[in-house]
Amino acid sequence: MNPSSTPPSKQSKAVLVTGAAKRLGREIALQFARQGWDVAVHYGRSEQEAQETIREIEMMGVKAQAFQADLADEAATKDLFLAVSRAFPNLACLVNNASIFEYDRANSSTPLSAKLLQDHMQVNLTAPILLSQLMFEYQKNKPNKFDVIPVVIQLLDQKLINPNPDYLSYTLSKAALLSSVELLAMDFAPHLRVVGLAPGISLPSGDQTIDGFSKAHQMTPLGRSSTPADIAKAAVFLADSSAITGTTLYVDGGQHLLPSSRDVMFKTN
Repeated sequence: MNPSSTPPSKQSKAVLVTGAAKRLGREIALQFARQGWDVAVHYGRSEQEAQETIREIEMMGVKAQAFQADLADEAATKDLFLAVSRAFPNLACLVNNASIFEYDRANSSTPLSAKLLQDHMQVNLTAPILLSQLMFEYQKNKPNKFDVIPVVIQLLDQKLINPNPDYLSYTLSKAALLSSVELLAMDFAPHLRVVGLAPGISLPSGDQTIDGFSKAHQMTPLGRSSTPADIAKAAVFLADSSAITGTTLYVDGGQHLLPSSRDVMFKTN
């Protein structure tokens, strides 16, 4: 072996994080960078925030690049993966974080509509599945040069095992994505792992006040739910764990152990 070459176990790896310009996706991207990963930052409309994320990542001494794509558009979704895989041939992880989260409920003044359901399904389910398939095709046609088996991480939600009727379209889309974790893990082995990562309440949502969020965040058996840092560290752990596939990790302070008839954000007004 050429003594100047990098051993396989030490080669840098790259991750694509969708919706990485802001909020939870941004923290996930930054945490991968802190651990030495190169990062492809996907964004939809938040170009300025994406560039700020890129600048912060590059200060850590790793490669970063921003990619714009509308995940509601199938062609744009496929073009996104093609562009990322060309720019980052060391791609070893896909984090499907981007999602729509809009309120509806069957028995309410804002009932489910066909359009809202389809919008959620397109971004929260179809795009992650398409990207996962593309990741598999990419990985199966190249030798694994890394010390771990590449992985797709699907961002889910603790409410999938602690259901309530709020955010019906969102819940249905994420429930379908949860079901895909086992199916894709079976289909993509041994070339690619697929795992789910389910946060609890981690950031304020909608018109939730800071005080309301603080109260909601404490409504768990541990007295605290997940922070963005908790989720980001869990994502890196899953990316580095070759024996984990076809399962979902709940990182929520035990929030799923406390059944509730309403989404927790409605209990803290």
